[in-house]
Amino acid sequence: MQFRQQALAKLQSPEELDLPVRFARPQGWLVLSVTVIAMAAASVWALTGSVTSTVQAPAVLTYGQGSYILQSPVAGQVVAVLAREGERLPANSPVLKVRTPDGDRTVRTLQAGRVTALAASAGQIISTGADVAAVEKVRGAGSPLYATVYVPAQKAAGIPAHASVDLTVQSVPSQEYGVLRGEVTEVDRSAQSPRQIAAFLGDTQLGEEFTRDGRPVAVTVKLKRSDSTESGYVWSSAQGPPFELTSMTLASGSIRLASRRPVDWLLP
Repeated sequence: MQFRQQALAKLQSPEELDLPVRFARPQGWLVLSVTVIAMAAASVWALTGSVTSTVQAPAVLTYGQGSYILQSPVAGQVVAVLAREGERLPANSPVLKVRTPDGDRTVRTLQAGRVTALAASAGQIISTGADVAAVEKVRGAGSPLYATVYVPAQKAAGIPAHASVDLTVQSVPSQEYGVLRGEVTEVDRSAQSPRQIAAFLGDTQLGEEFTRDGRPVAVTVKLKRSDSTESGYVWSSAQGPPFELTSMTLASGSIRLASRRPVDWLLP
């Protein structure tokens, strides 16, 4: 009965058309406005913005032509070491003298360069084809250094031409002097074997280390030059380290990959 009386009273009362109708509270309008603005900004960024990613890989500072491993063409006993580590030699220069049954033979450089390592010593018995020295091919005293970055093969396809590269050099405190700046000049599209890497760097150990997780691709990076730094190259800090860089210095390279639009991730 109570419900019926309320219903009759409602029908007998006039409609309250002059009262304002509240659709939402002020707090609700604020939340709605912020949501609309955020959605509009996200849509604009998805259409016009881009996402830049990087790939990290080990690197070595070398001269552009790399190195080669000098092997002995004869077997015998080393009676004299005629070269020194760090010495710059022309092509066909004597490195070792080896005593063989047919007399003393001289092992000579194949190309001009700098001796970076000697693997033979006086009195040692060596066999034919034994590695006796590593020689870095250097054109001249003012030849610039390059960086060779060994990138995993599956990530090399995304490296664009002239991509920017930051190199963290192992012998340089990065917190104090920053990173070395460079630019990609060449991407070798064929994967490198341990033997190929060892032949280029003149170091079999590095060849094994850089292929431990698979055969990588060699990316050549040209270092940016500067006349205002002691090293002669551009760093993220103002001056860089107060000393010159040497070849065969290990580093870690961070290469910027091609930018991608985020809208690509949303489309099928």
